[in-house]
Amino acid sequence: MSNTDVVVTGLGATTPLGGDVATTWSALLEGRSGISTLTEDWVADLPVHFAGRAAEEPSEKLPRARLRRLDRTQQFALIAAKEAWGDAGTPDVDPVRLGVVLSSGIGGILTILEQYDIFREKGWKRVSPFTVPMLMPNSPAAAVALEFSARAGAHSPVSACASSAEAIANAIDMIRVGRADIVIAGGTEAALHPLNIASFASMRALSTRNDDPQGASRPWDVNRDGFVMSEGSGVVILESAEHAARRGARVYAVAAGAGYSDDAHDIVAPDPEGTGQARAILSALTNADLKPTDIAHVNAHATSTPTGDVSETAAIRIALGDTAADQVAVTSTKSMTGHLLGGAGAVESIATVLTLHEGRIPPTINIEELDPDVQVDIVRDKQRELPAEALAALNESFGFGGHNIAVVFRRP
Repeated sequence: MSNTDVVVTGLGATTPLGGDVATTWSALLEGRSGISTLTEDWVADLPVHFAGRAAEEPSEKLPRARLRRLDRTQQFALIAAKEAWGDAGTPDVDPVRLGVVLSSGIGGILTILEQYDIFREKGWKRVSPFTVPMLMPNSPAAAVALEFSARAGAHSPVSACASSAEAIANAIDMIRVGRADIVIAGGTEAALHPLNIASFASMRALSTRNDDPQGASRPWDVNRDGFVMSEGSGVVILESAEHAARRGARVYAVAAGAGYSDDAHDIVAPDPEGTGQARAILSALTNADLKPTDIAHVNAHATSTPTGDVSETAAIRIALGDTAADQVAVTSTKSMTGHLLGGAGAVESIATVLTLHEGRIPPTINIEELDPDVQVDIVRDKQRELPAEALAALNESFGFGGHNIAVVFRRP
């Protein structure tokens, strides 16, 4: 592994808060929720009636003929990737030096369910010939690689809700080992379907605050009762510092390093002690050649579940130590976006990068009474300025199966 610096030169997103980065970021800083009541007829048969729908439909940005050949995960990924690529200045790069690492936690589930219904009701001849290329878990990465002629490699790590954070971590490594000069990295998810909502609800994983959708995602509140399911995509352009400097690119932040671990504790529940998550954080700091005291901000995974939120704050204290942990400002942007599952880590990495770039930390909303077991400084209700001397920030993502990913960004 080389010591090549990897920098962030482009950002793209489509989320429940907005169809691009600017509107999403503005809403995050304002403390505005993107959660709303679903209007589909099937909602009445479910215990959960709300979710985080994308603020803009893909049909507003992609031609109809193309939409028919793309699963919704691919549509979101392309929209976010195109924005990120333009934001990076549409780099002139040799295609064999351009890579893609783009993930989805669930994949083309809407295509699978829709085409199975067609098969059952109308027979095999009516099934779309594009079904397989639309349902493949690697289909978003493939679609983006095709769009930008990325020939250095296209990869799709799948680690549930840590998937897109792992994509960014893998992309950092891809540049460091010299396989690519630029990597389009991130994640996407589109799983708002009655079966998926019913499945998570059956696990008692979702909030059931049907009378207060915008107040349902409440990380660290004593009355949190589950996460809010959302859809969308986040994409970052990662580039070797040398390549970025050569073309005069604007640099948002340095993607300084990443850490991996697994709890090996339970297929769903995190280790309540937070030790596995702490190992990922410590590994990320080592990989980034930073000290715990260098971390000024954490964009937490915090999904608003009863067990996960507290164990994560315990992990922060274990990894950083009491002195450093007391000085870190922690927030959960999921309180506003809901949980984008495989797209969450990328969208939250974008928020982390912008916090460093602009010096503003988005708040955590909906905390009426802070859980007394939370022993870190939570940014509540209103945005907060990041200290001018702050060097680095951490994005944490954890997934079913015990997957833990931490990505560190620092100011350039």
